[in-house]
Amino acid sequence: MKKYRLLPDDWSPKEIGTLVYVADGDRILLIEKLRGHGAGLINAPGGRLEHGETIGECAIREIWEEVGITVSNLSLRGILRFHDIENGFDMLGYAFVVGLFTGIPRKTDEANPFWCHRAEIPYEKMWDDDKLWLPHLLSGKVINAELIFCDNLLKEHDVRANSAL
Repeated sequence: MKKYRLLPDDWSPKEIGTLVYVADGDRILLIEKLRGHGAGLINAPGGRLEHGETIGECAIREIWEEVGITVSNLSLRGILRFHDIENGFDMLGYAFVVGLFTGIPRKTDEANPFWCHRAEIPYEKMWDDDKLWLPHLLSGKVINAELIFCDNLLKEHDVRANSAL
């Protein structure tokens, strides 16, 4: 039986990371990514898992480092498998939604945070795949996705909403 729908059966991520969507009523906290993978694009705070961390600890640490707020009651809503056939980028991503936080988001050398109304999310300034799964995630659905890129451009996708993680 095939393990994945689009990914090679022997696919294994080189990295593990998190994305954290902070909700405040009708607003979502997004960032302009200032450095690293995806610099210049709009995304959610998040980053790579460090040795010895759980994915939840990674999410909490990354949001603190990137925007200076503390979050609690993380809700895992998505598993995203990224594979770039050209540049070798392979990441297993965990997407969280959270509604409880303390602090005021602040700019850091990694990110410039801003609040955005859900109806005004700037998908045209984000990774191509975000528009395929993020609306489902923010509407409360659980997402399981395989996202195939070629040199950072989306080529194929399999996005399943309300699937098992």
